[in-house]
Amino acid sequence: MKYKGIVFDLDGVICSTDHYHYLAWKALADRLGIYFDESINNRLRGVSRMASLDIVLERYDGTLSAEEKLAAAEEKNDTYRALLRQMSPADLSDEVKQTLDALRAKGLLLGIGSSSKNTKFILERIGLGDYFDKISDGTNITRSKPDPEVFLKAAEYLALAPRDCLVVEDAVAGIQAAHAAGMDAAAIGDAVSGGLAEYNLGSFSDLLRCVD
Repeated sequence: MKYKGIVFDLDGVICSTDHYHYLAWKALADRLGIYFDESINNRLRGVSRMASLDIVLERYDGTLSAEEKLAAAEEKNDTYRALLRQMSPADLSDEVKQTLDALRAKGLLLGIGSSSKNTKFILERIGLGDYFDKISDGTNITRSKPDPEVFLKAAEYLALAPRDCLVVEDAVAGIQAAHAAGMDAAAIGDAVSGGLAEYNLGSFSDLLRCVD
């Protein structure tokens, strides 16, 4: 096979929490009197929580201290985590689970590379709490995508060379991060239109054709 391990982004790849992110950021923006819509929310995909807050605050008529920013980020996350409690194994599609099982049957190591600090909580909610071999997420990185840190950490945790890993991403910043890490990338969803990936997936199961 071409690869020894597959590293997946979480949001928009394994499952979708975009709507919950949107609702949580919208609640914060509304409280602060900031205009916020879906197009602004799309700019936050794959971006760390504090960097996302800076984007939201671009339209803020005022300034927040460092402490106030931290409090605002926590407020958003508290709202987001409350919304995530609505998630269940029903939010994991049969196609995704069957494809993951098929990849594992081929002997591939499976990892997560996500900027989210809620990665483990989300995986537990959808029934994949102990499924992946290793997880690299927002709790162990200091730089968000397109910096390659999260994927380099994932490869390190899997004990694989970056060249032996394939990244699956739905954001252009994630594809850029994969390449910066020295990894090939498979694009799905919005990342396909970026034209940067080695593979473009029409559906999650198309990934099986990329690894043989």
